[in-house]
Formats: sequence, structure tokens, C-alpha cells
Amino acid sequence: METITVDICVIGAGSGGLSVAAGASQMGASVALVERGRMGGDCLNYGCVPSKALFAAHTAHVMQHSDRFGVKSVTPEVDYPALREHIRGVIAAIEPNDSVERFTGLGVNVIEAEGRFVAPDELEAGGKRIKAKRFVIATGSSAMVPPIPGLDTVPYLTNETVFELDSRPDHLIVIGGGPIGAELAQAHRRLGAQVTVLEMFDFLGKDDPELTAVVHRQFVADGVDVRAGTAVKSVAAAAGGGIAVDVVKDGRPEVVTGTHLLVAAGRQANTAGLNLEAAGVHYDRKGITVDARLRTSNKKIFAIGDVVGPYQFTHMAGYHAGIVIRNLLFKLPAKVDYRAVPWVTYTDPELAHVGMTEAQAKDNKVSGLNILRWPFHENDRAQAERETHGMIKVVLDKKGRVLGATIAGSR
Repeated sequence: METITVDICVIGAGSGGLSVAAGASQMGASVALVERGRMGGDCLNYGCVPSKALFAAHTAHVMQHSDRFGVKSVTPEVDYPALREHIRGVIAAIEPNDSVERFTGLGVNVIEAEGRFVAPDELEAGGKRIKAKRFVIATGSSAMVPPIPGLDTVPYLTNETVFELDSRPDHLIVIGGGPIGAELAQAHRRLGAQVTVLEMFDFLGKDDPELTAVVHRQFVADGVDVRAGTAVKSVAAAAGGGIAVDVVKDGRPEVVTGTHLLVAAGRQANTAGLNLEAAGVHYDRKGITVDARLRTSNKKIFAIGDVVGPYQFTHMAGYHAGIVIRNLLFKLPAKVDYRAVPWVTYTDPELAHVGMTEAQAKDNKVSGLNILRWPFHENDRAQAERETHGMIKVVLDKKGRVLGATIAGSR
């Protein structure tokens, strides 16, 4: 077996892993990059990029409601195969930035195979043994499939397969009312599908409920059937074809039937197959355990991005990559700081947040708490575009320092 010796071995070619590999290589380190799937990871192939390429749904919505500007509204015809090709075209346009060829050109030794640890400082991948001074695990996350009875007996979609549809679902049932479920639910509704969202807890529950209510009102106006506080008990094939979902809300059982099922019930860290035990790396069902410098229990191995959490966003993987590069190449004890983590849910209206919510500030017993609110209808641009449904909410302490902010509104 061929042995490769490098300064840094990166496992996973998503946004975080690619950032580390490119940065380290350009600064003179020898780098091996191991990827078992597609270069670019979830964001390029199954997440951020294809979901934003569903801008067609927004276009269809504008066409149906253009009479508010004095332009006659029309009912658009959606060419689903053309929409799918549009999404593929967007991915293809970005792919060269994340390609094997680009990284090989940067001097990175790219190994397209699954990697598994065989020792605390050795990895096997593609019939090669890689010895490295430092490892960076950036294997990301994938759609979590909940243990719902009967789910394994019916066809279902996740964010990794939904963009391959070549025809519009007649009735899409979405399990999960978080960001992924919400974005895809509204997009498919605006493309003409009937959509039902089943959420066990609160709709967009990680955000401020005062602002998620703004988004929820638009979902209702769009005709999306959002059922919060609804437990999914089982799934089966419907008698007349399609999918039947047994649910319970407020103690009352009901059956929801549809033609397609999308599972968007959260994400799980990709740790299977890495043989982390051989490397002495601690992990649990939430992912790999790291310290503030993103070091694992094996101090020669770092982990970044979705595989560690706690914020599974592409920009956080990039932030983690910067922390690791400072530790590895500059020997600086850089640490993560999660006090002002931003995120956006790309519904319409969009929902953006940074820092503490009002509830978190109260949980932290912040004294002299002050809440500022400003409605979009007082904004001239919002009035001109007839997009006045929105609000900005800012959480301040008694000294006027901003602890957090949430915005629900167009763009």
C-alpha cells in the first residue's frame, strides 16, 4: 500500500474542508484532501445553491400578483424539466471553483475515496495510507431520517433528491417546519403544488416567534397548510396511490394524504465509516466533540463545520476554517466566538437573525432589557415595492448595547 506523508490531511470537500485545503496549500503546507462524494459538498450540490436557484418560484409569484403595480397579473406555466435544468446549470457554473482540477492545480493531493482512520495519525483512503502531522475532519452533515414507522416502506424525498424531480408534485407533504422545510414548502406552493407542513413543535422554532409570525402569515396567504404542534405517528402507502401520514394534534388523530413526501426533520453529523475510535476521537449522536480551538480529544485532529455544530451553516464552516488555519499555520490559539452568529431563512419574506433573541436574553437574566421594534411600512422602499409586511426587532441591554436582532421582511 502506497504511503503519503503530508503536513495536513483534510477529510471532506465541502465549503469548510475546501477553505482549509486551499488556504493551507497556498501558504506552503503539503495537503491531502479526501472526499468520498461530490466536490463542493452539501451547499453546492444539495443545499444553498439549488435552493436559491428556485428563484423561479418567486418569479411565478410576482407574475400572479403584478396587478398591484398596474401590470396585469397572469397565471404562469411552469416547465419543470426546464426548471431542473436551470438548477443544474447554476451548479455547473459554480462547480469549477470546487473542482478536483482546481485543487490539484493549487498543489493539493485530491483522493476521491472514503477515508477511515487506522491509527491516531494515519488514514486509509483509496488504497493509500496517509500519514499527516495534523488532520481536519470536515465531513459535514446529511438529512436525518427520523424513526417513523412505515417510512422505510414508501418513497420519500430529502434535500438531496428533491431537486431531481422532473414534474411538479400535486400535493407535497413536508415533515419538518425548520428552515429547509419552510423554504422548499413555499417554493413548491408558488410553483403550483398543494403543500402541507407537519411540524412537531413550533414553525421555524429557533427564531423569535414574533418575527416567525410575519412569515407564517405569508405562508397562510400563499395557501401553505402549516400544522405546528403536530406529531407524525406513522407513514404508509395510500389506498388510491400516494402517501398517507397518520398524525396527532391536540390529542386528535388524523390522516394527511398527498402524492409526495419530503423529509426535512433536521440534520445529522456524518461520522459513520470514519472509524474515529482508532483515532481516539470522541463523538456522540450530535457530532464530534471539540474544544474552543476546534481540537478533538486527539489534539492532532481538528473538526469543523456541520460535523461539530452547533450551527450548521455554510458560513460557519468557513468561519471554522479560518480558526483552524490560524491554529495550524500561524500557531495562534484562536478560539470560536458564537456570540454574534448570523443566519437567514430564504422564505418570502426572508427571516434573518444575529445574536440573542428576546427569550434568550430573558433566560440569561439580562437586567434592564430593552426591546426596539420598527415596522417595514415606515420604509419608503418597502412602500414603493408594496412589500410592507415586515419588522425589525432589536434586543438591547440597559446600557444600550445590542445583544441581538431579528428581521422579517423582503430582502
